[in-house]
Amino acid sequence: MLTIFLMLLGFVLLIKGADFLVDGAASVARTWGVSDLTIGLTVVGFGTSTPELVVNVMSGIQGTTELAIGNVVGSNIANVFLILGISALIMPLEVTSQTVWREIPMSLLAAVVLALLANDLLLDGDTMSVLTRLDGMILLCFFAVFIYYSVSGALQVKDADTFAQSKTMAAGRAAAFIILGLAGLILGGHWIVTGAIYVSRFLGVNEGLIGLTVVALGTSLPELATSVAAARKGNPDIAIGNVIGSNIFNVFFILGISAIIQPLPFSSKNNMDIGMVVLSSLLLFLFMFTGHRHRLDRWEGALFLFLYAGYIGFLVATAGG
Repeated sequence: MLTIFLMLLGFVLLIKGADFLVDGAASVARTWGVSDLTIGLTVVGFGTSTPELVVNVMSGIQGTTELAIGNVVGSNIANVFLILGISALIMPLEVTSQTVWREIPMSLLAAVVLALLANDLLLDGDTMSVLTRLDGMILLCFFAVFIYYSVSGALQVKDADTFAQSKTMAAGRAAAFIILGLAGLILGGHWIVTGAIYVSRFLGVNEGLIGLTVVALGTSLPELATSVAAARKGNPDIAIGNVIGSNIFNVFFILGISAIIQPLPFSSKNNMDIGMVVLSSLLLFLFMFTGHRHRLDRWEGALFLFLYAGYIGFLVATAGG
C-alpha cells in the first residue's frame, strides 16, 4: 500500500515540480537575456533527463545493462510521439528557424549515431553487438560539442520578444523555484517508476516490456509535465526545447556515461525500437514544412499520439506472443 501511495504522491510532486521549473527557468531566461529555447535545451532538458540518468547509472552498477538502452530509447520515443503530441493538442507549437535547422537535426543525428554505434558488429552478420567504452567516449564528445554550441547560441540570442509570456521574479526566488522544481520532478518520477514496476510485476508483466514502456514512460514523466505546463503557460520554446534537449542528453550524455560504466549489449531485435527513434525525429523535422510552416499543428500532434499508441500496442502484442 505504501508503494501505491508514494506513486500517487509522485504525480502531485511531478506536476508542481514542472510548474516551479517552468516559472523559474522562464524568469531566468528573461532576466539574463537568454532565450527560452536555450534554457529549454540545457537547464530544463538536463534537469528532466535526470531520472533516466539515475536509472541507467544504477543499471550499470547493478549489471542490468539491458535496461539502459531500453530506457533511453523508449524515453526518446515517448518524448516526441507522446509528449509533443499532447503539447501540440493543448497549443500548436511555434518553432523558431534555429530549432528547425539546428536543434531538430541534432536530435536526429543523435538517433543515427546511436543506430550506427549499436550495429557495428551486426553489420558483420553477428546477432549481438555492444556499445563499448570507446563508443561511450564518442557519444560524450558529441555531447561536449552540443553543450559548446548551446552556450555559444545563448550568448548570441538576445530577443526580448521571446519572453512575452514569461514572469520576472527575484534571482533568489527563481533559483529556489528551479531547485524545488527539479527536486519534485526527480523524487516524483522515482516514486512513480518504483510504483509502476511493482504493479507491473504483481500483474505478471514481462520485465523486457517494462524497460521500454513503464520505466521509459515513467522517466519521461518529468518531460511530459514540464512540456505540458510550458504549452499551457504559452512557452512553446520551452515545451519543444525541453523534449529535443532531453533526447540529445539521453543519447549523447546518459548512454555515453552508461557505456563507460559498463559496456551495453545490443540485440538485433532492438533495431525496430531505434528505428522508431529515428522516425520520430525525422517526422518532427518534416512536419515543420507541412501545414503551417515551422509549427507543430494539432493534427500532427494527434498523429504522433496515434503512432505512439500503435507502437505500444505492437510491443504488448508481441510480448504476449
